[in-house]
Amino acid sequence: MKLPRDLSGGELIKLLCKYHGYQKVNQEGSHIILETADPRHHRLAVPNHDPLRIGTLNAILRAVAEVKGLAKEDILNPQ
Repeated sequence: MKLPRDLSGGELIKLLCKYHGYQKVNQEGSHIILETADPRHHRLAVPNHDPLRIGTLNAILRAVAEVKGLAKEDILNPQ
């Protein structure tokens, strides 16, 4: 899967909140802290940068995929 090169932190946050059950709980500078309790408790810091660096995006997607039991492709392309 080729990761998008133009995805901003804000767009990723909206996607995670709308489709994957994350909620904004705090902000420290340009990093927004997201949290979910489904299927287990998970906190995640997402930098609100435009665009996100590829390695940062890959690490965030890998962490969410591990917690949610999904493939990384399914996180960016919800049905």
